[in-house]
Amino acid sequence: MASMAVALLAPLAWLLGTLPTAVLVARSRGHDILDEGSGNPGASNVGRVLGWRWGIVVLAVDFAKGAVAAGIGLVVAGPVGGLVLGAAAVLGHTFPILRKGGKGVATAGGALTVCYPLISAFLAVVWFVIARGLRKSSVASLTITAAFPLLVLLTGPTAVEFGIIAALAVLIIVLHRANIGRLVRGEEHDIGGARS
Repeated sequence: MASMAVALLAPLAWLLGTLPTAVLVARSRGHDILDEGSGNPGASNVGRVLGWRWGIVVLAVDFAKGAVAAGIGLVVAGPVGGLVLGAAAVLGHTFPILRKGGKGVATAGGALTVCYPLISAFLAVVWFVIARGLRKSSVASLTITAAFPLLVLLTGPTAVEFGIIAALAVLIIVLHRANIGRLVRGEEHDIGGARS
């Protein structure tokens, strides 16, 4: 029954993930976020274009999309249910049907915080230290994305749980391939809008 409930809820979690937070916030301020900054509909680009306060709004809502989906899954079907519905929300965020999707960091962060709060809290601090020190949110995001599956291994996850987390990590890293290219060339955007 639990697996059936998760299967029925997964499309709704995906739909929740498609909520275009960055697009709506930017539009409310007279901007098209898909045509400005990096063109990515995420919190970092909104912060770069509109200022950090609006970036935090986008971050909070995108985080909540993953957290709500994972929380429902956790209640309905335990850790695997939380990860499945959280992953569905991330896929909705990254692969909406009618527009460009985001890179999934905030939405995945919300889902994984519900499922692994202590690891997430530790890596949130790591993200802040790296982002503050290097002024590059992509470096911070890639670092914690790569670290998450390794730290989860210490908790003794099932193969399914680890597989979902590893797949999310690979997806997020692949979606950051343009950032990786800019980092290699020394052209990646700084937090705050300037280029290095």
